[in-house]
Formats: sequence, structure tokens, C-alpha cells
Amino acid sequence: MSVRLEPHELSDVRPEARFNEARLAAFLRGKLPGTDQPLRVRQFTGGAANLTYLLDYGTHQYVLRRSPPGPLPRGGHDMRREYTVLSRLWQAYPLAPRAFLFCDDPEIVGTPFFVMERRHGVVVRTELPAIFQPHPDAPRRMALALVDALADLHAVDFRAIGLGELGRPAGFLERQIEGWWKRWEAARTMDLPDLAAVYTWLQANRPAHAETALVHNDYKLDNVMFALTDPGRIVAVFDWDMCTLGDPLSDLGALLAYWVRPDDPPIFRSLTTMPLDERFPTREELVARYAARRGRPLPDVRFYHVLGLYRVTVIVAQLYARFVRGLNADPRYKALGSVLPALARAARTVAEA
Repeated sequence: MSVRLEPHELSDVRPEARFNEARLAAFLRGKLPGTDQPLRVRQFTGGAANLTYLLDYGTHQYVLRRSPPGPLPRGGHDMRREYTVLSRLWQAYPLAPRAFLFCDDPEIVGTPFFVMERRHGVVVRTELPAIFQPHPDAPRRMALALVDALADLHAVDFRAIGLGELGRPAGFLERQIEGWWKRWEAARTMDLPDLAAVYTWLQANRPAHAETALVHNDYKLDNVMFALTDPGRIVAVFDWDMCTLGDPLSDLGALLAYWVRPDDPPIFRSLTTMPLDERFPTREELVARYAARRGRPLPDVRFYHVLGLYRVTVIVAQLYARFVRGLNADPRYKALGSVLPALARAARTVAEA
């Protein structure tokens, strides 16, 4: 199935994201079906971290994913990891697009990259797509499908598809707490006492025992794609570069952190990556749906919600630091410095509630 994308989804490649397209075409020629035809490259405009491009050969289309240029935080933007996951996960989890090849030669596009299949559908960002507006129950159906897809991911037998060595489950939560703190220290452009308080709270309230499953590590509404004809059906889950083995409830906590409703504090509404629509379920409803899909009761998820907010704060700090240090000229990042203190305060508020 083909689909005409909305104008804001595809554009010419931005100046700071360009590479030698002829060199890429020569590298790919003969490696995948259709790559003997002329290549046209365009850039997907959604997302704020890794760079994603459409490789259009006319008869065949592929998607290229690469890390951004410049120094990168440890553990993020890992194209080899994302390729490893997607080259295997599709066998057990059909929502994962299949990856075909990986290249770490910086001479081709400047950074490591991989090429994967293209999926067709609609990604929901800050506005409900026009195609779903005739469906009054679309927000609820999307939310329930989102939670169900997450629960299904956590049920995958990762050993059976060769991903048993993807991560080190023991000490996962501790590494999350400490690792994101180190990322904050590397990205620090200001002092955030509230973030330090959250860090201390997480250390003191870390659960002693946890299940082990595949963890997406950045699961949210705009990282999935819905079928054009059905807002209750997901056709793809994207952005697997931080996927690992660990506590699956950390994914649920991340989803809660990114979940924004019209009655949330202004700071969350200003940074939302999803539509502000009261028809979307509450966070409590998401947790209940996840527990029902997994068929088991859940512990108190507040720790995981706080962990998610802590991570979001550090991610915003990283994006802002790249702007401050001249590594990204995207004007969207300029205002992030003014929201960081409010984000850290909101995370502390949830922790101490």
C-alpha cells in the first residue's frame, strides 16, 4: 500500500543533515532489490535525535537511519544495536520493521547507519491527524493499541530470536539511574537542584527485584505508526537504538512520563509530543490496561513514572546542550534551556507526592 504523506513528514534534506548521496548510491547498488535504479533521498522531519531518510528508487523504497553528527552520549544513538534488534525482532514481533544491512564506515554518510524496510501509515504527533478526526473514539483506540503493543513486546521470548545477549539485566535499574545522571553531568549547562533531589530519591526507592524482558527504552505515541484505515491498529514501532534487556516496567514509566493531558501542568503541555485531547485515557487507565494485557497485578509504578520523568529531563538537557555547543542549529532547541528547571521540579513533585 502506498500513501501520500502530509507535507510536514518529508522534506528535502536539511543542510546540517546532508551527506554524499552519490557515494551512498554506489555503496548500496546491488545489495538490495531495486538499488540499481536512480536514488532520490528525502528526510523525515519528525523526531529530534537520530536522523531518518527515505531512500526512493522508484520501484522500491527503504528507510535509512543514522546517528547525528558530532560527539554522542554513551548508550544513545546506537545504530549497530538498533540494527541488531530489528534484524531479528521482526520474526517474533511483527510491529518491528525488518533491518537489512548495517554500515559503520564513516566515509559513506559520515556516521554509522542501517537500512530497513519502509512501513506505511500515519504517525500521530501534536495534532490528531485529519484522517482520524471522523472517529470520536480514535484517541482511546490509539491509546489502548499503544499499551497492548507494549505489553506484547514484553512477552516476546527474546532468547528464541537470538537477543539473549543484548544487555545485562542484573543491575538494570541501578545502571539506568546512574547512567542518566552521568549523561546529565556531560550535558550540564546549568545547575538543577531538583534533578539532584530526584536522583537521590530514585537511589533510595529502587525496587529490589524485577522481571527481565526486552525493553524499548523510548516508548511513546509518536514512536509508533497507525494504519490509515484504523486508529486502533498499529503497523510499526520505531526508534530501537536504546533497546536492551531489563525491567519492562521502565517502558511503562517512560510512557507515563510522555503521556500528556489537557489538565497537566503548563510545562508538560508546552513540550507535549502528542495531541492535547481529553478523550485520551488517563495514566491510571493505561496502567490498568497494561496489567490486564500482561495478565498480572503490578507493583506501585510511581518509581517508574519518576524514572521516566528523570530521563525526559536529561534527554531535553542533552538536546539543549547540542544546540548551545553548536552541534545542532535546529531553532526548536533554543527554548529548551528555559524549560529544564520546570521539568526537574515536576519530576521532584511526583517523587515526593
